[in-house]
Amino acid sequence: MGPGFDQSIGLAGIPLRSPVLVAAGCAGSGRELARFTDLRGFGAVVTRSITADPRPGRPAPRIAETPSGLLNAVGLPGPGIEDFVIDELPWLMSATDNVIVSLAADTVAEYGRLASQLRQVTDVAGIEINLSSPVLDAGVLPFSTDASGSAAVVHAVRRNTSLNFPVLAKLSGDVADVVPVARACVEAGADALSLINAVRGLEIDVVAAAPVLGARVGGLSGPAIRPIAMKAVWDTHAALPTVPIVASGGVVDGESALEMIMAGATAVAVGSALISDPKAGERITAELADLVQRSGEQFSDLIGSAHGPGDQNKVRDSGNRDT
Repeated sequence: MGPGFDQSIGLAGIPLRSPVLVAAGCAGSGRELARFTDLRGFGAVVTRSITADPRPGRPAPRIAETPSGLLNAVGLPGPGIEDFVIDELPWLMSATDNVIVSLAADTVAEYGRLASQLRQVTDVAGIEINLSSPVLDAGVLPFSTDASGSAAVVHAVRRNTSLNFPVLAKLSGDVADVVPVARACVEAGADALSLINAVRGLEIDVVAAAPVLGARVGGLSGPAIRPIAMKAVWDTHAALPTVPIVASGGVVDGESALEMIMAGATAVAVGSALISDPKAGERITAELADLVQRSGEQFSDLIGSAHGPGDQNKVRDSGNRDT
């Protein structure tokens, strides 16, 4: 990372080369992004959300540009857990330092089974539980809209992993107050939190007089949701100051990454920025390193620094959990 970065910074016990991660799903299988940038430049690559069985994803069109954002209803296309472990994961682990596997399921029991299947795979850095996919079947709400439902999923995953294995819970920006859900996840065994997933939205094609996306509702990402993500990070860090947070939602340059860190994030995840600039991770990492160096502060001291001198609980690593 260069001068100014404390190399001992980690995420719930995962040592990070860089506090800049690839957000879930935004590297494809890994090979797509690796054509343009070195995956080892990221602190970790979070995989696309892996399900029990293969899924084709949502109907086309799947992506639409919006002012300062991107609306997508890709769904959760993928090969299923068995083929992922055999065909995708070995290559990805050889191409980057840390692979965090994102898991998605329709039931609590299924989340547990997915975690148990990954337990046999060595060298996976951690699990990110996708509790907050914004594009689900009609009438189905993400688990992260409910604290008890989220806690049940985290508990099912935790009891199917070893105790020292990092588990992250990815939460929604669609809830009025993310703190009760975040607290429930930590109390159920989450070592860190990922804030936030895309926010549900809809765009109309006025010529066709119909929604632009094939699935109608999509997930809005990009700079348009950064203030929403920032508030979620801010509120969660204020309530749970020792819990590591990965911030995502509109991180497009070093300054927006530093904003998230000052709000309370330990690391940031880059998503939609990689679509227009596959080398965005390299650029953001370099810009962030320069900003930290110019600040004259250690990176660890900048985490949550916008909360003011009254907050003495800066996160420097470890799986410390505020329960």
